[in-house]
Amino acid sequence: MSQEPVSYKHHRFPPEIIARAVWLYYRFPLSLRLVEEMLLERGTVVSYETIRRWGMKFGPNYARRLKRNQPAPNDVWHLDEVVISIGGKKYWLWQAVDQEGYVLDEIVQSRRNTKARRLLRRILKKQGLAPKRIITDKLGSYGAARRQIMPHIEHRSHKSLNNRAENSHVPLLKRERMRQGFRSVGSLQRFVSIFSALRNLFVPPHSKRNALDIQIHRLTAMAEWKTVAVHV
Repeated sequence: MSQEPVSYKHHRFPPEIIARAVWLYYRFPLSLRLVEEMLLERGTVVSYETIRRWGMKFGPNYARRLKRNQPAPNDVWHLDEVVISIGGKKYWLWQAVDQEGYVLDEIVQSRRNTKARRLLRRILKKQGLAPKRIITDKLGSYGAARRQIMPHIEHRSHKSLNNRAENSHVPLLKRERMRQGFRSVGSLQRFVSIFSALRNLFVPPHSKRNALDIQIHRLTAMAEWKTVAVHV
């Protein structure tokens, strides 16, 4: 986590309100206008356009300051890609998650069959540790990228094994429908990075799914969120 706090200088609204607006928008399937209405119910009069600007300005700062999931030597990486339409043109969101469901990285590209190598290199650099194995669908570029970058790592290629990666796309696709699509590649990449950081923080890992563990996880996540976004 960065040592530098988030600066709210020259903003007339207190950090608590700004952080809550950004949290509501990126954490839940809400439109900007619905976030505006929820804040109004709490007595805060702010336009949806201001909330949008808050997300663009503060969202990336919050995401950078959230603690990253620490890799383990026995991590399993699930890699998958999904198509996103922007202005009538197809783009591919490449995403990698670990065995607990945490998003490791994501890249938006205009081509499907050539970028697996870049994704693997980015994840390896960010995690600083190779996985025990990678699991993908049968797209050939995954195998080629694995042979070039981590030839000694086990690779399992089968569609039914990769449900974890495929399921990780579902929350984002719901948000895409709520937003009525993305306007640019940059807005998609920015949204995904913030969305994934908050989801990693608040969604319990697959190994902790009983009620008590989930409650403890959420309380811990909320405390970390307030430390990152509000305590300045």
